Amino acid sequence: MVSGTRQPPLFLLMCTMNQTAEIELNVTTEQGLRALAEEGHTVEVLCKADPERKGPSWYGLWIMRTVGNDGQEKILVTARTRVTQNAIRVREFKTATGVISFLVGIGFAQASIPMKNGETTSHRLVSD
Repeated sequence: MVSGTRQPPLFLLMCTMNQTAEIELNVTTEQGLRALAEEGHTVEVLCKADPERKGPSWYGLWIMRTVGNDGQEKILVTARTRVTQNAIRVREFKTATGVISFLVGIGFAQASIPMKNGETTSHRLVSD
């Protein structure tokens, strides 16, 4: 990740040449995340709560984002998000199995999951 200025939490306001305002959201759906990963963006898994083991499973709270070569981040949101109604919801994963299933579904051959609050792991698709 590139250090320096930080982007606003969920959107970036940009003015175009004709002085009309255009909103470029720094969020993405699963379909958008898949496309960005295929374009070479890194997919990061962020741990938001220390996981706990319950039987054979791990329960916690993880979110995902993509990071481009320019450092621009896009946070994964639910597909049912309604941007026009300001109802953007960050997609949360509550089990390690859910994180693994999602990453494999995107096309990753391996999944690395952070197991401490605040930690991040990175994934990049390898093109053959």
